[in-house]
Amino acid sequence: MSAYVGDAANAPKFQVSAKALVGNTQVRHNVRHATDVIRMKRAKVVGEMPDWEQLRESGHEIKQHVMRHLDFYLEQFEETCTAAGGTVHWARDADEANSIIVGLVMAQQAKEVIKVKTMTSDEIRLNKALEAAGIIPYETDLADLIVQLGEDKPSHIVVPALHRNRMEIRRIFLDKMNLSELSDKPEDLAAAARVYLREKFLRVPVAISGANFAIADTGSVCVVESEGNGRMCVSLPRVLISLVGIEKIIPTFQDLEVYLQTLPRSATGERMNPYNSIWTGVTLDDGPQEFHVVLLDNGRTKVLADSEARETLDCIRCGACLNACPVYRQTGGHAYGSVYGGPIGAILTPQLQSMEHSQTLPYASSLCGACYEVCPVKINIPEILIHLRGKIVERGDAPFEERMAMKAAAYALESPEHLERARNLGRIAQKPFVRNGVISHLPFGLDAWTATRDLPAIPNESFREWWVKRETDS
Repeated sequence: MSAYVGDAANAPKFQVSAKALVGNTQVRHNVRHATDVIRMKRAKVVGEMPDWEQLRESGHEIKQHVMRHLDFYLEQFEETCTAAGGTVHWARDADEANSIIVGLVMAQQAKEVIKVKTMTSDEIRLNKALEAAGIIPYETDLADLIVQLGEDKPSHIVVPALHRNRMEIRRIFLDKMNLSELSDKPEDLAAAARVYLREKFLRVPVAISGANFAIADTGSVCVVESEGNGRMCVSLPRVLISLVGIEKIIPTFQDLEVYLQTLPRSATGERMNPYNSIWTGVTLDDGPQEFHVVLLDNGRTKVLADSEARETLDCIRCGACLNACPVYRQTGGHAYGSVYGGPIGAILTPQLQSMEHSQTLPYASSLCGACYEVCPVKINIPEILIHLRGKIVERGDAPFEERMAMKAAAYALESPEHLERARNLGRIAQKPFVRNGVISHLPFGLDAWTATRDLPAIPNESFREWWVKRETDS
């Protein structure tokens, strides 16, 4: 069975979603403004680091080492976490993870849970599973709260409500929090969210968190955030359940030294996250008295098995590639039909679904390489995109037009004679469309290319023809 990645299996093709969203000028403005701000902040704080490239390389090497020895570090984490008083559960897929978590909540006879930093729970559609069991989930991260109250979907890895402006947020809060008045000032919006959430932090007995890192040698789990809601969520409830993708493992506590420098700079343009919460097991009368970790596979071991795409799992969810991507900046995250948008979503989502769904996502890229340049763990996203496109072709799932075009190109490039024949045919076929040496309009569906750019016409004389003529004249 394919893994869940939100509702990606039922999402429309990227081209369809993108076309609709490109026409939404408000969303495009919101996305461009937000990503511009984050990019400028990132550039400033990264520029302060004389060893930035060395940190990137260190982060890359640690992740590569983990992926080669993931079985060892997962077992080590289970051993050390259990020794510290935690309980480790293994989930092969979304259904199993949801069953485990719902069972743990019901064992506490709880009807509500608070959640924070749980993008992975969106991947497995945990909220739907909780609601089906009569359990109300409350998102406590501010952006996730905006998305939940707005009955919306996240559009960014780090700032899920990036597509909303403050006027839209004000309307959502007025409606869903039953407020009589509220300004659109950021401080007033934050104050309203604080009042709404504080009561739940103090009352709800069960919390569900995600994790940025799980540390093998200590059995610790780490969440980094900017608001303090995560700290409240992982320290106040009686029971804490952490849902952790198996790729989040790092070998040692000291490895955090690298990632706690690169992650905040890449994600939000901060030198350090205001809140770095690290918890290990259970301590009597201090924090949660029952701690569970659910280690989730959900397609990750299949990605691990592909040596050419394995480094997809190195991602630390900073979102820098989204902010740098010219495609994402025009469409926003909803076009990707998955909780994971942008360049990393374009390679992660199809793989988690065994290449059975979301097959248009690897084509949602110009292959400009901006994503690789900003990635703090040096994931070569463009190369993986090309690799996945090749797999789609091998499966026979490539669009008919593309298959025919590639077959024609293969024939033309098979020999000099074929190439010359194709060139001569092209010169004849292009004549009705050439104006001043360029083709500005093509018929029969090919106008999708020429609608936004000119196509250089095939010249009257090729280099080979010029060379032969030159040799003859001399």
